[in-house]
Amino acid sequence: MNAQRNISLSEIGQISVNVHDFDRAVAFYKDTLGIKHLFTVPGRMAFFDCGSVRLMLATPERPDLDHPSSILYFKVPDIEQAHEGLVSRKVHFET
Repeated sequence: MNAQRNISLSEIGQISVNVHDFDRAVAFYKDTLGIKHLFTVPGRMAFFDCGSVRLMLATPERPDLDHPSSILYFKVPDIEQAHEGLVSRKVHFET
């Protein structure tokens, strides 16, 4: 079976937003915007329910990941099959 044909991206499952002032950002999304708060890993990550998409606020893990952008997480029916298909397309994964 051709791995390139087995990647089946559907809807976005999660969006990650880098934040520097973690507590302020959590308060903004939770209290100001009123988005349903799911759970928090203190000082590191907070998760919110935005309908069918989860929002993750996170402090950057490393300096090279500290940039003003978001990360899109797509839902796939088979994560291993999707991984193999992307690797076959020369996509690099950091672990």
